[in-house]
Amino acid sequence: MSTSSGKELTLSVAIPTFRRVERLAALLPVVASHIEECVSAGLISEGRIIVVDNDPDRTAETTVTSFAGGSGATYISQPTPGIPAVRNAALDAAAGSRLLAFIDDDESPRPRWLAALITTWNDCGRPTGVSGLVVSHFPDGTDPWILASGLFQRSERPTGTRLPVVATGNLLLDLEAVQQFGVRFDEGMGLGGGSDTMFSTALAKRGATFVWCNESVADDPVEASRLTRAWVLRRAFSHGNVATRVALSTEPSALRRGMIRLKGVVGGAARMLVGSARRGWGRLRGDLSVESRGARLAKKGAGMVSGSFGHAFQAYAHDRKQAQTTGSPDKDKGTQ
Repeated sequence: MSTSSGKELTLSVAIPTFRRVERLAALLPVVASHIEECVSAGLISEGRIIVVDNDPDRTAETTVTSFAGGSGATYISQPTPGIPAVRNAALDAAAGSRLLAFIDDDESPRPRWLAALITTWNDCGRPTGVSGLVVSHFPDGTDPWILASGLFQRSERPTGTRLPVVATGNLLLDLEAVQQFGVRFDEGMGLGGGSDTMFSTALAKRGATFVWCNESVADDPVEASRLTRAWVLRRAFSHGNVATRVALSTEPSALRRGMIRLKGVVGGAARMLVGSARRGWGRLRGDLSVESRGARLAKKGAGMVSGSFGHAFQAYAHDRKQAQTTGSPDKDKGTQ
């Protein structure tokens, strides 16, 4: 790729944050170095960092305003609870940039994280979005049941593979295309999770395209608050609930919505039965993989049934309340 390909191509990197000041302080200079690398390589003409703080106490403000590295950083306070409001604030703040990259405040990008996303965007015909890999890391002593459940495993794919939906943990968006499609994150989902799935599904229904970039990698150290069986099962329920609600919310036909509800109830109930059987069989055999994945399947089925009847599960209400007392938050990692 020639260095002229990035002429007049501007980029913003958005970092949503909530009470992770130390990790944010470590991440800012790393992101700045990635931006500088892309400018030097001619992939973009300029770039900037936008930090959107979801803490009403503005705990990240001093960290951001005192950051003097490379491109600097812009601080934005968005006290409305929930990641959808934060993501929309990032969309608004990035207006004027052609590209917007999202990375979470607890992730650590590997070499060429950003350059790989931009290169893939160019090489694949400039799609609406390019999604990269997030690799989870666990502390010693993590419950083997949780590891065997497969919840934190994210699949690798050949670069350029088309994707139906994307999560925002490691994502590059073509803002020009997003603005033309007129899609924003649904703030009505609040603390319910899955707003990135809703966002990308709505874009796809309007003709947006998403591709995979296997060379763009961010490491994600999993926090202790998520390393419990209860959290894993709560997330599984949320995945089923979100999948059904997204399908219902993005379907204009009343007849088809009725079919989606029926599918959610019947399919969810079937998953509950099969998952419960697998869980029992795995426990009887002492097979943690069969047991834990069966438990996940049963909970996902229950979430599908719940979503079919219009219940919006507030997946992150518990985590946010915990963060306000312990300082150890969680966030929406999407439904990849």
